[in-house]
Amino acid sequence: MKFSLIIDIAKSLMAARLKQTAIAATGVVFSITMFVALLGFMNGLNKLLDGLILNRTPHIRFYNDIKPSSNQPIELDQRFGSFYNIIRSIKPAASRLNIYDNEAIMRTLRADPRVLGVAPKLSSQVFYNVGTLDITGIIDGIEVEEENRLFAFSDYVTAGNFIDLKNTANSIILGKGVADRIMADIGDVVQVTTSQGNRIQLKVVGFFQSGLGDLDNVQSYAAISTVQKMLGEPASFVTDVQVKLNDFTLAPDMAAEYREIFQIDADDIQTVNAQFETGTQIRTLISYAVGITLLVVSGFGIYNILNMMIYEKMDTIAILKAIGFSGTDVNRIFITIALTIGVIGGALGLVFGFMAGLGIERIPFETEALPTVKTFPVDFNPKYYLIGGLFSLITTYFAGYFPARKASSVDPVEIIRGK
Repeated sequence: MKFSLIIDIAKSLMAARLKQTAIAATGVVFSITMFVALLGFMNGLNKLLDGLILNRTPHIRFYNDIKPSSNQPIELDQRFGSFYNIIRSIKPAASRLNIYDNEAIMRTLRADPRVLGVAPKLSSQVFYNVGTLDITGIIDGIEVEEENRLFAFSDYVTAGNFIDLKNTANSIILGKGVADRIMADIGDVVQVTTSQGNRIQLKVVGFFQSGLGDLDNVQSYAAISTVQKMLGEPASFVTDVQVKLNDFTLAPDMAAEYREIFQIDADDIQTVNAQFETGTQIRTLISYAVGITLLVVSGFGIYNILNMMIYEKMDTIAILKAIGFSGTDVNRIFITIALTIGVIGGALGLVFGFMAGLGIERIPFETEALPTVKTFPVDFNPKYYLIGGLFSLITTYFAGYFPARKASSVDPVEIIRGK
């Protein structure tokens, strides 16, 4: 049977039940619209929440950890060599916090094609001196331009210009919480004391706000040369080497590889932030589950409508089979009806879903905790539209397949005799 004839008959049947056909298509449109909009919004929100931590977290961090000595005196005594020794309250060994020969390490890392960039860091515990009070805090010494390139540092600077940290001697960008606690403003000079007792005055050139209150209450940033001067250390003194990769999924293997080569401690982003990855996966799974449920529900609606159409069009089906249409032809007619509903409804749903995402993206979302975020986040990943389109076709196909199979098995003799 010619496919064009099957399409003409399907069009006639849909036109005869135009209202029911429109209702079925509307169900598909609504389902696809909500599927695309929901996934876009939820994944945009996931990226925002994870970005608060992950954007500022290196894929691999090299450092020297403080740990107890692995060689205890009792283990060196041959008399106790065959014993299982339990030692309590072991004190940390005297070890250096700075990374030895860090320039050679960074050269090696930068030469690795898997590495996007390397940024050194120097962390120092300090006291912010406010009158007779001393407020604890941490100042991270950074290479300003590299920190901004790899970790989007400027996105979190809510006041002032991040490059002033490099251009202004003895300058500091205060965490917003720190600035509020010591009542400092841009242009003010604050005094800090290091844990070694060194005091230095720093000019405030900006405020930093990550959106994490506990971090913003203690964290501040200065140029790495400024912190080295505060500690009275040479220009080679670095406590952390931060690495960003072209593909962050390589981080665990690379961390283990270079840990053995450099003989220093290394943390990868997956291990350090496993809880964030788990939370993202659960939220994404919930979004997919809700969206697919909507599509399945719309599929049941199409199934019911086609079932009713078959019962009402038994005479038409009997006549078609009596004049030479095979069961396969009848099957194709009703599957064509279902797929037409799926294609038209799915296409409109994808368009409306995109428009819904644009609308959500323009809804104001302002909070003091996230000053750089002005509207609700939406992710317009083409993957969601592809999945939505495929599911609309699959759902409507199976919604039409079972009624179509029933229609193809109709015996025209029994129908005509009954009439």
